[in-house]
Amino acid sequence: MRYHLSAVAVLSVLAVSAHAAAPTDLFPTADLAGWEFVTTPATALASVCTRRPDGVVTAAGKPVGFIATTASYENYRLHAEWRWTGQPGNSGVLIHISSGPRDRAWPLCFQVQTKNGNVGDFLPMAGATFAEKLSTPPDAKTAILNHTAPDSEKPAGEWNTCDVTCRGDTVEVTINGVLQNRVTRAAPQAGRIGFQFEGVPFELRNVTLVRLD
Repeated sequence: MRYHLSAVAVLSVLAVSAHAAAPTDLFPTADLAGWEFVTTPATALASVCTRRPDGVVTAAGKPVGFIATTASYENYRLHAEWRWTGQPGNSGVLIHISSGPRDRAWPLCFQVQTKNGNVGDFLPMAGATFAEKLSTPPDAKTAILNHTAPDSEKPAGEWNTCDVTCRGDTVEVTINGVLQNRVTRAAPQAGRIGFQFEGVPFELRNVTLVRLD
């Protein structure tokens, strides 16, 4: 009897763990419910983003601004795949969006750089902070922590993967399976999730989130 109860308990724990690890699709519907486009002047989300029947989200890349979830998250693992549809350009994955825009068009947040040639760089934006020393000088217009491993970006036109793990005040960034950045004592530690528009079209797919708490 004791063995039977232990087995049941183990199975219950495994079932709960499996349920907790289920990823959430952040673009589950064609109407892009749960997202907004932040730019000035105000522009309708539907005019710059479309979700195709195959689940791929096409992003116009302009006007300058960002799309963002309406919900906030903390302690999670974000997975996103992107590719350039033409000439590669500049964009980024935004995490912990807390307020703004505050600095030009950008909010208080962190950016995982997806700019061609700089993928995996980590940027504290509009007052965000972390413990690690920046790669740029203190008076630089744009603060950057360079990626640490050799470039792991795929050729233009191919799908890239970005995995961002946020646990407490620590953030880790993996690009195409290669750990490219890690910061500690990050502030803020929670917020909305978004993608930056910097003028060049791109596509997204398989944008999912797994809660870690």
